[in-house]
Amino acid sequence: MSGFDAVVLAGGAARRLGGVDKPSVRVGGRTLLDRVLSACADAESVVVVGPERPTATPVTWTREDPPGGGPVAALAAGLRRVRAGTAVVLSADLPFLDAHTVRGLLAALDGEADRGDGREGALLADADGRDQPLVAAYRTEPLRGGLARLAAEHGSLVGLPLRLLTAGFSLTRLPHPTASLDCDTWEDITTARARIRDDGNVLDEWIAAVKAELGIELDVDTAALLDLARDAAHGVARPAAPLTTFLVGYAAAQQGGGAEALAEATRKASELATRWSEEPE
Repeated sequence: MSGFDAVVLAGGAARRLGGVDKPSVRVGGRTLLDRVLSACADAESVVVVGPERPTATPVTWTREDPPGGGPVAALAAGLRRVRAGTAVVLSADLPFLDAHTVRGLLAALDGEADRGDGREGALLADADGRDQPLVAAYRTEPLRGGLARLAAEHGSLVGLPLRLLTAGFSLTRLPHPTASLDCDTWEDITTARARIRDDGNVLDEWIAAVKAELGIELDVDTAALLDLARDAAHGVARPAAPLTTFLVGYAAAQQGGGAEALAEATRKASELATRWSEEPE
């Protein structure tokens, strides 16, 4: 996967939300902005265009001139801070975007280049087949050239629709009805919150929220930890389940942390729980 920078557009008036600060609205315990930033974990740098807000990860802030000048002006402001040859461009209201999908966009763009195709970008298409230019990976130089062309043609980038920029690009389209979902209304927010809680991935969502809140990055073997909690609860006593998983986490941290240390601590505790339960009374 090529190195890339990310540009997240986090301005806009959010009129259909009554003017609230949409990127700060929480879905699944995290702000919409933080959810998008977590999808950019592989980026060399992340530029957020909009008013500064607290974020779970460090970013570079910038503003379009004038503030509220629209997506093209905002993209131009963010692109001035980009150094990589590829830029992932995202809106700040994508609750179901993840790093895997971002990698898919980059892989599609790199694959076209490997085949000698001169495409300028790869973007997601929604459930109706419509292009989502703010869930996309672009070659940086064509973006700069397109912005310069629009500025020359219109005298300013303020208020221009993004389709004027991307209309002349050769693009790869990836259908993804979930990751391309954005939140424009309170109904969208309510639907996203319900989907997170009702979906079979609710534990993954919760673990991601906890990791973000605690500022840790760790691959968690959910099944192994749940098995350990079950064994401790059934073989020892119910309160042993949370206490044991806490101690396993602490032991892993004492050994330097990481997935291997956690797996080893889980294995030892599981074996202990088995020995405990098998002892004759």
